[in-house]
Amino acid sequence: MKQASKFEKIAARCWNLLNEGKPFTPIFVFGTLLLFHIPQWGNLSFWQYGSLAFLLTIPLLALFFHYDFPLMLRNYLWIPFVVFVMIWPDLNLPLLIFALGLYFFFTVFFWGTFYYHLRIGTSWMNFKRFWKLVLKNSDSTSGNAQEQMPKFLLVLSLWNLIFTNLQGPTAIQAEFFLTPAVFLLGLWLYASILHRNLFDWKPEMYDSYTRENEKESEGLSNRVVVIVIDGMRKERFYQANTPFLDKLRKEGTEYTQMETVYPARTVVCFTSMFTGTYPYEHGITSNMVWKLGIKVGSIFDALRSVGKKGRLLGIAHLVDSLGNDVDTVTAVMDNDRADRNIIERSKQIMKKEDPDLFITQLIGTDQTGHSQGVFYDEYIQKIEEADQLIKEFVQWMKDEGKMENTTLMICADHGQADGIGGHGHLDEGERFVPFFMWGPHVQSGKVVEDRESLVSVAPTIAHLLGTPFPSHSRGRVLRKAIRPSTKEKREHLEENHRIFTRTQ
Repeated sequence: MKQASKFEKIAARCWNLLNEGKPFTPIFVFGTLLLFHIPQWGNLSFWQYGSLAFLLTIPLLALFFHYDFPLMLRNYLWIPFVVFVMIWPDLNLPLLIFALGLYFFFTVFFWGTFYYHLRIGTSWMNFKRFWKLVLKNSDSTSGNAQEQMPKFLLVLSLWNLIFTNLQGPTAIQAEFFLTPAVFLLGLWLYASILHRNLFDWKPEMYDSYTRENEKESEGLSNRVVVIVIDGMRKERFYQANTPFLDKLRKEGTEYTQMETVYPARTVVCFTSMFTGTYPYEHGITSNMVWKLGIKVGSIFDALRSVGKKGRLLGIAHLVDSLGNDVDTVTAVMDNDRADRNIIERSKQIMKKEDPDLFITQLIGTDQTGHSQGVFYDEYIQKIEEADQLIKEFVQWMKDEGKMENTTLMICADHGQADGIGGHGHLDEGERFVPFFMWGPHVQSGKVVEDRESLVSVAPTIAHLLGTPFPSHSRGRVLRKAIRPSTKEKREHLEENHRIFTRTQ
């Protein structure tokens, strides 16, 4: 399987400008205005007044960039638009209708049909299903119709109001700006109150560093292998026929309340998993990475500090965060071949580099959820294919002598909600992910129902491999999954003896 080319990495970053909801809104508004006013391109006054009007809408665009309006909060976006119409009822209906048509053309036909056909081989008829998925979608991308529509309709209406008055036959009076300014100030206050009082479903975060609560380990495992089935929804995993994965989780330890991070975007989740900390600290807050690299140490840095090696095999997006520790795979191929090729590439890396930590990302399930939805048979089929491919990979490692004293971690980075496999805002189906461990040092047949976080992946790997914890790791070592060592048993007995002696 070929690596992601330099062109693909750049293209992936450019696509994220249209895919991620926050940068999409201003780009879409600007593009809509240009296309709608093509006949006026030769008119200098259009460029003068149009540009000034766009600049004056920046406070509104900044508000939509700053505040997420996730999940049910997006319903409150229609209220400012209704208030705007009540104050300024003279809307440019052709402009707004054109914007709605352009939006659904972009999401349903360009993205949901043309893009997915060229990239992963989805049917040319995918639009018949995709339009329903866009209307249901609740994630933080441009495909979230219920969030994007009131945003761009309001920005376009404000732009048209200012543009029309600037072009008027008489000089515009300073008083004209007073009402829009009061409207915008009220909207900022409205958004602040909503988010302060209603946005209360973010996961709780650990407030101390791992090193403050945990001792470094001398190491238990020779190797740790982490297999991330990207975008695997927990309930759908349980519904799928996955005999090998079921065997691993029943013979190992399963965490039934493993929580992902907010926002639940792939690059964010992977970065949090392998640094042990949260987006506010490692600096990756969406799939659109504005500044390449992370601000903290990763598990790969911790491995290097003791002369060990780790590799991650994943899509081009992950390079933006974790850099040279990532071996990339191209995501431009038929989705029925993607995971097969990733497993073959995983074998090559294991054979050639023999890393102490190996992480691989299976992408077929996630891509099917995004292109065809999670409540269809195709999504279940991809989970079942992942089961068989993981079985093959583990058997290959065993045949190659690489399973001796090896710990396996199997998980998803996030789940997927209804619609176009939405994830980001932690809707139902996204928040809690499948997670289980298997190996000679893992408790057998254990189920842990405590709520845990994916930020605990990195410190647990460090504990198993005997490395320092990553510099800013806040996760907890998943000790309930790990068999106590002879030394720990002895220390525990000695501590109990000391406590007993003191009480006599």
